[in-house]
Amino acid sequence: MPSYREEVDVVLRALADPTRRAIVERLAKSPAVVSELLAPLSMALPSLLQHLRILEDAGVITSTKQGRVRTATLQPGALDVLHLWLGEQRTPAERSADRLGIHLSRATL
Repeated sequence: MPSYREEVDVVLRALADPTRRAIVERLAKSPAVVSELLAPLSMALPSLLQHLRILEDAGVITSTKQGRVRTATLQPGALDVLHLWLGEQRTPAERSADRLGIHLSRATL
């Protein structure tokens, strides 16, 4: 079982490439078949499949194949590990400001 920090490293490595980030941004809207993902990118199909494999190995996406059509889907919760890690990196002042904002919003209700 990978440790928490290893999970963060794997996801960050997968998202380090701008093409893979673009794929994730597209899949955040809805699942897509490979040809839809390939259309806006200027690359060959094998290159796209390599990017998809990296994202899938990192647990960021899943893919299914039905006949000759492969569909990629963003894995629910796959990026939560980054959200948790980023939250831990916040300074005490940022956390205090967040608590103050919550307090003020409750006070105006």
